[in-house]
Amino acid sequence: MALKIGIDVGGTFTDFVVTRDDAEPAIFKTLSTPSDPSIAVVNGLTDIAASMNPPLSLEAFAPTIDTIVHGTTVTTNATLTGTGAKCGLLTTEGVRDALEMRRGIREEQYNNRYTNVKPLVPRYLRAGISGRLDRNGAETAPLDLAQIREAIALFKQEGVQAVSICFMNSFANPAHEQAAAELVRKEMPGAYLSVSTDLLPSIRFYERVSTTALNSYVGPKLNHYLDQLVGRLKGIGFKNLLLIMQSNGGVITPQLAREKAALTLLSGPAGGPGAGLFYVRLHGQNKCITTDMGGTSFEASVAVDAPMIKNDGEIARHKIALPMLDIHTIGAGGGSIGWLDEGGMLRMGPQSAGADPGPACYSRAGKLPATTDANVVLGYLDPGFFAGGKMKLDAAAARAAIEEHIAKPMGLSVEEAAAGMYRVACNNMAQGVREVTIKRGFDPREFPFIPAGGAGPIHSCLICSELEIPLQIVPRESSVLCAFGMLMSELKHDFVRTFVARLEAIDWPRLTAMIDEMSADGTRQLVEERIAEERRRYEVRFDCRYIKQYHEVSFSVPRELIDSRDTVAIARAFNAEHNRLYGYSLEAEQTPIEIINVRVQAIGITDKPTYRQEAWAGADASGALKGKRSMYIPETKAFRDTPVYDGHKMHYGNRITGPAMIEQETTAIFVSDSYDCAVDALGSFVIWQKGREDLAAACFKQPEEALA
Repeated sequence: MALKIGIDVGGTFTDFVVTRDDAEPAIFKTLSTPSDPSIAVVNGLTDIAASMNPPLSLEAFAPTIDTIVHGTTVTTNATLTGTGAKCGLLTTEGVRDALEMRRGIREEQYNNRYTNVKPLVPRYLRAGISGRLDRNGAETAPLDLAQIREAIALFKQEGVQAVSICFMNSFANPAHEQAAAELVRKEMPGAYLSVSTDLLPSIRFYERVSTTALNSYVGPKLNHYLDQLVGRLKGIGFKNLLLIMQSNGGVITPQLAREKAALTLLSGPAGGPGAGLFYVRLHGQNKCITTDMGGTSFEASVAVDAPMIKNDGEIARHKIALPMLDIHTIGAGGGSIGWLDEGGMLRMGPQSAGADPGPACYSRAGKLPATTDANVVLGYLDPGFFAGGKMKLDAAAARAAIEEHIAKPMGLSVEEAAAGMYRVACNNMAQGVREVTIKRGFDPREFPFIPAGGAGPIHSCLICSELEIPLQIVPRESSVLCAFGMLMSELKHDFVRTFVARLEAIDWPRLTAMIDEMSADGTRQLVEERIAEERRRYEVRFDCRYIKQYHEVSFSVPRELIDSRDTVAIARAFNAEHNRLYGYSLEAEQTPIEIINVRVQAIGITDKPTYRQEAWAGADASGALKGKRSMYIPETKAFRDTPVYDGHKMHYGNRITGPAMIEQETTAIFVSDSYDCAVDALGSFVIWQKGREDLAAACFKQPEEALA
């Protein structure tokens, strides 16, 4: 019996998915412990052990776990809150201010309140070192080791915890950085060290130094957390495989995560898009919009065949040039606080009540109205069945908070104010979806919508109405979708090298040697992780642009096109991707194409959890009916007695008509008046716009099966 657990640590809840060969996935949630997230991990494992048949102690249960895949927000939170390590920077003389100057342009031209980003390394701890390489990597001035020693002495005196090394043109020759790193390791053995050519050996100095500084800034925090996590897991008897989620949608070992902490930045929601694709394929789809609404934030992403990747991310306005899933995050969650601006307009978030004190209805000293409070007032949440009845909500406290802070100042009833909070929150989330669809050249109406997170499916119908999306698929595991996606993730290692050349004038022997070298580096990593040869995959990507352009387009290049030196097919692939992204290409003008970077991703195929399909149960869902409850119906802007169903008793083929509420222990799914719902063979709740039953054909018994 292979037992695997996916763990997603969020700002409010920590989610667990448990998969076994002989059972359906099991879902658990526990409140996060921000002061030490590993405590929540152990608390959740304790709950899982107690749920086993027969119940087990934690010490008896832990050794039976084969794999734990863990997603953490430690590095993200450290960056967002400015609580990372005290850092020093060794860089080339004359460019130590690059972190502060950035790209040298005003990034928000029409924002008269725009302020510069505070650099991660203060100026007095940024040391310019004599020594220079030209663009081809040839030394034009020797590295001054004495200056490096002086800088190290300053770092030690000032209590620097982490050191970054990033020299000009080091992507072409890492010798100077390696020499500096050797000195730092000798003189500051306890310091966290980031070397740009180990992390990102590619052109563009600002992006490279920013990424390296970010790695140092969050590295000590992540190391401390992993020490706590590994220590607690060892203490309870867990001795098997622990993997850490990274921002490109893959997983890595804890040791690699320690060395390259920046790989975990924005990795919290990275399991979602891949999981979304798993659920839509049953319906003949190869693309989806995946969203995740937690207690604090709302993430949106798009997947077409595979999750979308970008190489130019940003966190707290700091650039990070490592491959990561293209996920857009806004401050819109169940804990998002409602407030009135200077003009008396209702706003929701980005401030959040979090897990502590939480929304007013949590009765934990929270006095400000949050999205969850509005959901209680509108009837979407049953105060006695929150978290399956493990946590009671105080409806009176929710009403009092909304009345004091929203309703009275606006001259509205409590119900009208709550409805306004609900609509504003949904509009905010719809705008977040537009950021990853319309602004990326995708029409959201053509994509199935996957709402995840405990609060997501309550809001999804109004979001989809706003965006005219006709089909939603709510997985039975939607409240822990990212944790489930982590269990489906592969081991992934990304490598990049700068290779500047026109497409028609490529030095093919040099290019193939570079690709082979990166592939060999990937193979070494996968061998260390005990991935058999037949489970290894390699993907090559080029970053190209038209001559005189500033930004590149990254696209996949099959290895056979490289081996056959088929520049025509490579150019065709680039033109097609450029046209998809920007709505035009310069193929007809025969504009020359220039390669800037070459990338290789080494993939180790992991064992996936088994997932059994449900048996046909027929269309009648009356056996799951719990009763009725008065709820706010957005289409009519009025309350109506609405049927409430037990989602755990609904099975393949069961069908209901909106409006309706489907309750599970860890989530609630609101089917509004404009939609109907049925259950598919995976147990997912498929919600379609009335009149578009064709979109849910996979939920209905096929005629030939009915006659069998």
